Amino acid sequence: MKDDSSIVRLVTILRDEAERSRPGDRLPSSREIMRRHGVSPITVSRAIAQLAAEGRVVTRPGSGVFVAPARRPAAETPDHSWQTVALGDRVVDDDAVATLLARPPDGVIPLTGGYLNPELRPVRALTVAAARAVRRAEAWETPPLNGLAGLRQWFAGTAGGAVTQADVLVVSGGQSALAHAFRALAATGAPVLTETPTYPGALAAARVAGLRATAVPMDQDGVRPDLLAEAFAVTGSRVFYCQPTLHNPTGATLSLERREQVLAVARAAGAFVIEDDYARYLTTGPVPPPMVSLDAHGTVVHILSLSKISSPSLRVAGLIARGPAARRLRASQLVESFFVSRPLQETALELVGSPAWRRHVRMVRQEITIRQTALLTGLARHAPEATVHLVPSGGLHVWVRLPAGADEAAVVESARRGGVLVSPGHIYYPAEPPGPRLRLTHTAAASLAELDEGIRRLAPVLVGG
Repeated sequence: MKDDSSIVRLVTILRDEAERSRPGDRLPSSREIMRRHGVSPITVSRAIAQLAAEGRVVTRPGSGVFVAPARRPAAETPDHSWQTVALGDRVVDDDAVATLLARPPDGVIPLTGGYLNPELRPVRALTVAAARAVRRAEAWETPPLNGLAGLRQWFAGTAGGAVTQADVLVVSGGQSALAHAFRALAATGAPVLTETPTYPGALAAARVAGLRATAVPMDQDGVRPDLLAEAFAVTGSRVFYCQPTLHNPTGATLSLERREQVLAVARAAGAFVIEDDYARYLTTGPVPPPMVSLDAHGTVVHILSLSKISSPSLRVAGLIARGPAARRLRASQLVESFFVSRPLQETALELVGSPAWRRHVRMVRQEITIRQTALLTGLARHAPEATVHLVPSGGLHVWVRLPAGADEAAVVESARRGGVLVSPGHIYYPAEPPGPRLRLTHTAAASLAELDEGIRRLAPVLVGG
């Protein structure tokens, strides 16, 4: 007991001495400590061992005992639980969008995605366009707040009809255009009508804006005008979002007659039509003109993005609107982000005005025809149990119905384990899906050989599903 008390007393003395000293200072030798405090060698040894265990000293054989470096106080475990109350129930569900944008792991073949494979992008033309754009001194000035005049003129010409450059607002890509449109055209909590199935990014943007997506059924020719009229009457909605050309994911294209019917229905309901014309340059055959070119009353808010046909990072789109809606959309962008980067706008303008642009569009359309044929042929040969919804006149995807009773989630996971990524059908529905579906992309693979290998990997999963 006496020995224990001697150790405790000596530990206290040496601890105080260490605290008064600087890190790295040498403590007295064991012999000096014994002399000063009248203790035995064992007591000194045990006291120093205790201090070393506390991290207050370090022993260096042959050199002595030294004050340890200053210890940082133990970090407090972060507690973010308070944010749950502060944030409330405003959950942003990005799962579907993140799935579509995710890069495939090495060795895994993508049969999903919303953009061209890098091998199909106009990289050289973009590089030349960007170099020309940034060499101009004015490229680093503030642009016109609604976009460069030349770029707005180009978007207006692409839309056709009576659209002018004054009707165009340049925004940061199609997804940004959707977010602006949903917020500007509908009040929080209001219903918004969408085709079913539909683009998951639109569903996510609508939910972030606080809107309630209501499904309007389609057939092989696109949205049904009769059911659209009924949905407007039942819900009181004032916004209908659609993709009339090469609808994502089904590939349906509205005929001119149906486009006119949709416009008439929306006009009678006093509602806006958000026309997402994402596939304008991905068509392989004649398609009707954009709905905005048929509209004289400001019913249509039109979106055309350059990202799909060029590169994901060319975040430039034209948003066309007229009347008070146009003013509100311009104000929304100004308050949120001022304007789109001028060097990016200048690059886009250089690109679409170059001969390389026209060559690129022709090449992509030819490649789409070849790849779509390869995908459909491969499915027919290796997985005839999977039913193709329709053969689109272009686009990036094919919509496939799985055999009755197939477990969609299990099929997607089995495909992933087999080295191929596909898009699950349920993410395209604003409500319960009617059955197991997949969206298969033929432009995400690096080559025809990789596309064929992806189909071969997928086929056993589809047959087994």
